[in-house]
Amino acid sequence: MIRHWVEAMGDPNPVYLSADAARATGREGIVAPASMMQAWTMRGYAASTAPSARTAFDELVELLAEGGYTSVVATDSEFEFVRELVPGDEVSTEEVVESISAEKRTGLGPGRFVTTVRTYRDASGAVVAVQKWRTLRFRPAEERALRPRPAVNQDNAFWFEAAMEKRLVIQRCSSCEALRHPPGPCCPHCRSFEWDTVEAAGRATVHSYVVAHHPPHPAFDYPLLIALVELAEGTRLITNLVGVAPDEVVIGMPVRLEWLEADPELVLPVFRPES
Repeated sequence: MIRHWVEAMGDPNPVYLSADAARATGREGIVAPASMMQAWTMRGYAASTAPSARTAFDELVELLAEGGYTSVVATDSEFEFVRELVPGDEVSTEEVVESISAEKRTGLGPGRFVTTVRTYRDASGAVVAVQKWRTLRFRPAEERALRPRPAVNQDNAFWFEAAMEKRLVIQRCSSCEALRHPPGPCCPHCRSFEWDTVEAAGRATVHSYVVAHHPPHPAFDYPLLIALVELAEGTRLITNLVGVAPDEVVIGMPVRLEWLEADPELVLPVFRPES
């Protein structure tokens, strides 16, 4: 583990790998980097998830979670090292809660600073290090979840790029001028690979639709109207209907284009009934 650590940290100090180098500095043999102290008492995944592994600190975390403080970010750690550890040392730790602050307003959301003190001991019970560890347990600020990202590839990237500019374009074969959607590399009529685009006028009619209720996703409002609309140019597009209740939608209803700015990186066409 020491070899792994110094390799990952890029620490070339020979006292961590060579007994001779360590003795040359007055040590009895290889020593462990002081910054590894916490690693020796960390539980593995299997141990930390076993029912018998519950600790008093786990109970504290659950109590804070009941108050809505479900997220955590480390703020600082203060270490006092009493002596260096050597291979063969058996390290144990105990942790006590020093303080829990009153609720504070932070950029991450309202939360409480929890300060604990960990005492590290060797097999004889002697203290080898003391750590003061402070974390912020906070209630995440409510933010709208992002819509799932579309599957963008070389064949359809142009369409999403145009949407970011609030232009609804339709792929057109350069040879036979047939319009097609979804985009593809080859014309299904004449097999030509040459194409350009035309900009849609934004008028359409509802060809078919469904009302989605499940499974719910936090980025969407429900009930969710998903429609297949037929553009005035003749191609069809799967989209969302807005500004209309599910029981008001009828097949053949005229609709017009609007743009949904889902987030800074995603703009999508939606359709609203003609007024």
